[in-house]
Amino acid sequence: MTALSAVFGIYLTHPQIRIEPAVPVPQWGLSELGAARARATAKKPWVRLLGRIISSGETKAVETARILADAAGIATETDQAMGENDRSSTGFLPPDAFEKAADEFFARPEASFDGWERAVDAQARISRAVFSILDRHDPSIPIAFIGHGGVGTLLKCRMTGTAIARIADQLPGGGNLFAFRLADRAVTCDWTPMETWQG
Repeated sequence: MTALSAVFGIYLTHPQIRIEPAVPVPQWGLSELGAARARATAKKPWVRLLGRIISSGETKAVETARILADAAGIATETDQAMGENDRSSTGFLPPDAFEKAADEFFARPEASFDGWERAVDAQARISRAVFSILDRHDPSIPIAFIGHGGVGTLLKCRMTGTAIARIADQLPGGGNLFAFRLADRAVTCDWTPMETWQG
């Protein structure tokens, strides 16, 4: 394996958040636990190898990205096209109702659940955003994309050539990552808690 073929990219989801029903979901921030997990991850040696960090524009992703970027000594970039699937039609859903809605979102990717962005459309959007950045990115520089579990799962399905399905979803609690080689974009590890990944 050449040095270049070992250079990694990751897609990392924000960890636990503060649920604030009166606040629009894209403006929710990290909870104390989520921020603590991000800080623990920032101590990992692989974080200091990162040359770029690109975040969704949503607050929880931006906060996660900034913690990692501070440790890496780099600035963050944002891309609004990396946002989570659009669920504004229903607004806040209690956890049980949200889980049932998410099941429908993944089970019927070409249909809209109660006005939500369709999974096939969200997959096309996140894939365009990430692949467009990678097409212009120096493959010798490790890169991290910071985003969300729903679109992250859709991206992973696209990158592994598998059908959209919730079985591919991240581990509970958020704050997980999957890695891929920049040389050929082959996924090299499944969802792994961010603070335990060794790089």
